[in-house]
Amino acid sequence: MLVHPSPLYRRFSVSAFATYGGAFAVLVLAAGLVSGQQPADGPPASEANASQAHEHQTNAEASEVAFAEQIRPLFNTHCIACHGGVKEAGGVSLILRSSVLGEADSGEAIVVPGDPELSAIMARVTSDDPYERMPPPEHGRALTAEEIDTLRRWIQQGAKWQEHWAYVPPQNASAVLAAGEDPRPQWSRGTIDTLVQRRWQPDAVPNPPAERSQWLRRVTLDLTGVPPSNAEYERYAADDSPLADGRVVDSLLASPRFAERWAAVWLDLARYADTKGYEKDPHRDIWPFRDWVIRAIGDDMPFDDFTIKQLAGDLLPQPSTDDLVATAFHRNTQTNTEGGTDDEEFRLAAVMDRLQTTFEVWQATTIGCVQCHSHPYDPIEHDEYYKLLAFFNTSQDVDLDDERPTLTIPSDIAALDSENRAALARLVRELEVVKQQQYQASRPLLENRNDEWQLMPLNAQSTGQTTLQVHSGAGGAAAEVQAVGTLTQGSRYTIDLALPDALNSLSAVRLDVLPTDVETARRNPETGFVVSRLQAHWIGGEPDEMKPLAEIPFTMVVGDDPLSLDDPQASLKGNADGWSAKPKISRPRTAVFVTDAVLQRPAGATGLRLSIEQKQALTGNIPLLIQRLRVSATAAESWPQWVHAEQTEHRSELIAATRKELAAIKGPRVPVMQQQSPAAARETFVFVRGNWLEKGDQVRPDVPAVLPPLPAVGDDPQAMPTRYDLARWLASPENPLTGRVVVNRVWFHLFGTGLVPTLEDFGSPGQPPTHPELLDDLASRFAGSMDWSVKRLVREIVLSAVYRQSATATAEQHAQDPHNQLLQRGPRNRLTAEMVRDQALMLSGLLSETMYGPSVMPPQPEGIWLSPYNGARWKTAEGADRYRRGLYTYWKRTSGYPSMLTFDATSRERCTLRRVPTNTPLQALVTMNDPVYVEAAQGLAERMAEEGGTGMNAQIRWAFRRCTGQSPDNEMMTALLSLVSDARAAYHSDAAAQGIAPNAAAYARFIVAHTLLNLDLTLTR
Repeated sequence: MLVHPSPLYRRFSVSAFATYGGAFAVLVLAAGLVSGQQPADGPPASEANASQAHEHQTNAEASEVAFAEQIRPLFNTHCIACHGGVKEAGGVSLILRSSVLGEADSGEAIVVPGDPELSAIMARVTSDDPYERMPPPEHGRALTAEEIDTLRRWIQQGAKWQEHWAYVPPQNASAVLAAGEDPRPQWSRGTIDTLVQRRWQPDAVPNPPAERSQWLRRVTLDLTGVPPSNAEYERYAADDSPLADGRVVDSLLASPRFAERWAAVWLDLARYADTKGYEKDPHRDIWPFRDWVIRAIGDDMPFDDFTIKQLAGDLLPQPSTDDLVATAFHRNTQTNTEGGTDDEEFRLAAVMDRLQTTFEVWQATTIGCVQCHSHPYDPIEHDEYYKLLAFFNTSQDVDLDDERPTLTIPSDIAALDSENRAALARLVRELEVVKQQQYQASRPLLENRNDEWQLMPLNAQSTGQTTLQVHSGAGGAAAEVQAVGTLTQGSRYTIDLALPDALNSLSAVRLDVLPTDVETARRNPETGFVVSRLQAHWIGGEPDEMKPLAEIPFTMVVGDDPLSLDDPQASLKGNADGWSAKPKISRPRTAVFVTDAVLQRPAGATGLRLSIEQKQALTGNIPLLIQRLRVSATAAESWPQWVHAEQTEHRSELIAATRKELAAIKGPRVPVMQQQSPAAARETFVFVRGNWLEKGDQVRPDVPAVLPPLPAVGDDPQAMPTRYDLARWLASPENPLTGRVVVNRVWFHLFGTGLVPTLEDFGSPGQPPTHPELLDDLASRFAGSMDWSVKRLVREIVLSAVYRQSATATAEQHAQDPHNQLLQRGPRNRLTAEMVRDQALMLSGLLSETMYGPSVMPPQPEGIWLSPYNGARWKTAEGADRYRRGLYTYWKRTSGYPSMLTFDATSRERCTLRRVPTNTPLQALVTMNDPVYVEAAQGLAERMAEEGGTGMNAQIRWAFRRCTGQSPDNEMMTALLSLVSDARAAYHSDAAAQGIAPNAAAYARFIVAHTLLNLDLTLTR
């Protein structure tokens, strides 16, 4: 049903400051400030300007030039495009101090501290020759006289260099506060208010406090994402204690709704979605991560722990189930399941996304450009990007549809007690530990080849179109079998090998599988293989007609990767899985197939026949086949003895039992992070100009030199740092960025603008802090005395006088400070996409209190969600699930929930640091016509009748206060009552209206409720 908008929408959707525009114009005219008119007193404007200019020049000559505030912005604006991290024209880069004080390719000194005349940079910026002048005319305007003077004075004063503000450790404001008095002690409620005022003019007047009910609505929406209940309004109104505000805030912080509201913020950063992304965008079971975030925020998990668990929970000494689920933060990357794509390309795309997301979320640093070249503006070198990439490049996931490694957890994990949750984690940990132990015990045998015989291939055949060639090993080369030409999915190899006369018995057969080019594969891995089944027979007879004599039964497969996601033992069973290098092979791989006991060579046996089944293929029918194979055999008793050793058998039984127990768990298979074993860890190389197919130097994990160094990893200087070391470095008080970034993000979500306006960029291209002392004070205390508590941080901010101010702004205030960066008025922001929906449902009495669990599918228009690949359909939820909070809505990356997208929710294909608010007609169409909002209006209308008192006037006042936190004025009441009259009159002749409500009064209440849900006062906080 299309509800026609009333003039009321237009009348009350105008921003508060606009109503003061006429009065402001009158004031301007009365003050005599109209163009061309002189002020009543003082010298003529030209004389005043000349005097001011002379005074400015005198002051400028005496003042010291600040590099960070005056020189760095000048370089960024006029020079860096050609003399930065991307290009170093003429051998000149102005990013690092060492290069600025160095020489150009011409041999000239770029900057000579103390001597502008000898500094080549001054000669170039002052030259009249267009071929000499910098910047060249085609690249931009010449520097102004004032800019040239500033540059000259900086060089004269010694060309003093300053670190960018964001790389300097933050300091608390104790020294600042001790040095000066609070100009408005009766207004200030604490440190925040005192530091905010330092930006104000001496005669500045803060806005008056917001009305108590308005403050309550603001803080409740900001902290919980839904408005206060009637009971909360009444309880607060009755509490006139000085501690009333604190009690309200403490109650909100303790509410589960606080966790849900702020989890929605984090899910944007984590690019959380219920699908895998890219073209097919199939389903992904990852909602337990969303639930983990909600619980962690509700428990006020210290942000350093919150960081470490998400980035490296799997690498904690004894990770819990929750720790493993937390690592899904970086499994929210997209997986490309389209046929024909290169899995290594998209694995690397996911790895690079993890690096970029990490630095955007925790360091507010744009680092994606450094994939191809050094940072254009900030001191981050090209190779440092790949040193950071190395932290993430050794995880087990490989861009396959099965998304392993995964953790299968019970569907009712929320109901599991701590003992059972610990038991699940213990199973996972035990499997990994025992596999490592088994591998370490087998290493001496795996590495000992003294008792082995290299077997000579005699003949090799394959099913399908795959062709096998035998290389005899002439000229000292190893004998091997190679697959050439077209490779066919599911090829089964049959290989006959000659037995040396001296090999009269057999205990093990070793398979060595190599890339076609071993050195090249280190840098650019090749398509891998899976041995689904291996069988062996003794053979004998004429060379052209060798026949099997007896089967050789194997009892165990010993692989070279203890943490392989495929079970090597499966190669004895004929399943699709088995010993593998999947989907890529980057180094020679080894597996030993061991017999139960030493087998004697039968009479007449002159060789071995291996039958190798390879059933698996990648998406797009890309076969996973062995392309180079060497085979050797041994009669050493050490292999069967090791297999039957008590400890080996115990470990084998434990591995099998644990695998079986984990496989029996029914529930979502959550993608998690898991580190490769050191034996199988990938090497990381610099990508030349960002091209993943062109590798440069090999690098080790490390952090950019401009930031504090990574702490030593144990006592071994050669030990390789891991994601755990990176996470601890990020969450350290010594890191100058993390605390500032978190404080700024929280401030942004409360005030609508950050203390650093460029939320996503703390680098030199970004804007500097509007209140640096306040940012540093909060950041240092957040990581110090607040012990990384987000709730303590939020509490201090929302109880400040700054936050409590009225949001009303005159036209003059808005013109002087349109984004409220001076913080001389309270915040006023449009509700987020989730809040708009959640508020409507709560006001209607429909909002479900159910938390956690699989994502739900509330009503949405027909025909939007179509999945041609898998036939998945949007199954509209029934019952209470229709009314769950927005963060529980099923999120498909290629087809997000339409009403939320209209209100600026993102696709979550990438990390989103902030949603850019828009104002479009579509938003009004959603809140007026979407079935969810029509149903909410019906619910609110019913509540008006049941709870709003007697008579339409009382019911309208009740609903208005419920929606806005305010009482309607006379003009508003007149407009709403007029709307009631129109609705009553229309009801009897409108069949659609009669389908909505049983009588004219009910329909009038529906129209009023629907109108109130669309008011600007309702949709802002």
